[in-house]
Amino acid sequence: MGRRQQPEIRERLLDGCVGHLLEHGLPVTSLTPVAAAVGVSPRMLIYHFATKDRLVRSALIEARRRQRALFDDALRHRPGTPYVDTLASAWATLSGPAARRYVRLFSVVHALPSAETPWPNFPVMAVHDWLPTITAGPRADCHPRADVLATLVLGVVRGLLLDDRATGEHDRAGEAFAAFLDLLAGRGR
Repeated sequence: MGRRQQPEIRERLLDGCVGHLLEHGLPVTSLTPVAAAVGVSPRMLIYHFATKDRLVRSALIEARRRQRALFDDALRHRPGTPYVDTLASAWATLSGPAARRYVRLFSVVHALPSAETPWPNFPVMAVHDWLPTITAGPRADCHPRADVLATLVLGVVRGLLLDDRATGEHDRAGEAFAAFLDLLAGRGR
């Protein structure tokens, strides 16, 4: 009779694997460094996740869940607050140290060719899962095209986060975001 898997062990391993991905990124070509980082053998990881691809996908899904919690909280509509003000305060979270690890990891996942990605539908999902959160703000502000504005906000945020990641010019990206918010608020410079 075989051993039964213990969910609490799997969760602990998954947590360690998420940490490894956030620290070291993709691709994961060997389970040896991941296993060493979480203090088990590669065989133990396979026992709990069946394959390397399932492990990586499970870790990406959990990392995404954590990113969504962080970003959704920053981007959610706050009654009585104009959404442009919410976006202004959200930038500190979206571009801050806690978020940078997610931006680094998921920009790599976005860039992988579809034949090589552990999460084939991620690029499309990663657009559509943010839009409801962002759309709620302009809709509450009675913007006539809240869905279009949400797409614009998402594009600007993503572009500036990638620009910041590529150049390390955090202040410049922040100033550009502030200028974008001025345009949204009708306070063009």
